[in-house]
Amino acid sequence: MIRRVTGALVGVALAYALAGPASAQAPAQGQAQGQRAAAPPGGAFSYPPAPMVPGIAVEHIKVHSPAMEGNLAGEPVDRDVIVTLPPSYGKDKARRYPVLYFLHGFAQSAQSMFDFMHVPESVDAAAKAGQEFIIVMPDNDSRLGGTMYSNSVTTGDAEAFVGRDLVKYVDGHYRTIAKRESRGLVGHSMGGYGVWKIAMRFPEQWGAIYAMSACCMSPRSTTAEAAKKLEDIPYDKAKGENFGNKASLASLAAWSPDPSKPPYFMDFGLKADGTVDNLVVAKWANNSPLVMATSHIPQLKSFRAIASDGGDKDGLTKDATTMHEQLDLYGVKNSFEVYDGNHVNRIVERFKTKVLPFFQANLVTKAAK
Repeated sequence: MIRRVTGALVGVALAYALAGPASAQAPAQGQAQGQRAAAPPGGAFSYPPAPMVPGIAVEHIKVHSPAMEGNLAGEPVDRDVIVTLPPSYGKDKARRYPVLYFLHGFAQSAQSMFDFMHVPESVDAAAKAGQEFIIVMPDNDSRLGGTMYSNSVTTGDAEAFVGRDLVKYVDGHYRTIAKRESRGLVGHSMGGYGVWKIAMRFPEQWGAIYAMSACCMSPRSTTAEAAKKLEDIPYDKAKGENFGNKASLASLAAWSPDPSKPPYFMDFGLKADGTVDNLVVAKWANNSPLVMATSHIPQLKSFRAIASDGGDKDGLTKDATTMHEQLDLYGVKNSFEVYDGNHVNRIVERFKTKVLPFFQANLVTKAAK
């Protein structure tokens, strides 16, 4: 089912879609109350600390991930994770809870997304509406701005970190309803991309999934000139590169890792003669959810529910629409909404009014007696 709200799709570059020109400290002109502004392009997202809410416990933990061990980039194996517990968690010691895993976007961290979304407020409001979840936000930042939630010898197997190691840890340390039907996977932008990939690789872990404004859906391409410009960026300068270049470098580290090419340990897509290497381009396509979907139809059909969305002023919504159409083509039941907004200005509102009710309706929220 597709629901179109008002407006037409407006194409924007990925860098500006993910990090708009508004200040993180002040609302953009015309911004509605309760919405957050985007961070300036080129830097990591940073927001004032989210207000704490009485009765809502927030735990900052580290989770060791065997899947991340041995990565060539030296990304942390012990990953930061934020766990937000519903108000009844500390009172009803016999109760078990469904769990939502929320994946943050590129150039963000679990902490910045937690602050941006004022997660304790959302958990409190949901509980008052009868929707109580444990919300888990794993950190998937990297030296280049994000792991792309992918399986790479360079940056580690971030797919298995979320889909295997993290789920095992949370079920072992919290009072969860430890079964597929009571776990939901949701993410925004790079996190929305991660939802599609991790859901297809670890379908047995999730009852329902929701991709918010997913990026990076189409197969990546390049030209010899563009690849050479990236290849010429000094490794020690990469961390300070502009948003677009860092996103490209992070994607190559995730999708075309190469153990024989330090210090980046990635293949930029050029042959020795300076022409584009089509094998590397095929590796990038192998990580495109639009390409992956056709070979994962049984997995996608196994979920209790699938939802995705995008703003009508977000250029990334075109690919999200294509994904919806592909799922329809192959008989995969899913819902999709194009709403009035851009890439970032409705995240908080939609998490409260769309995402949480979606999981309440489509997950098993009470443990069997």
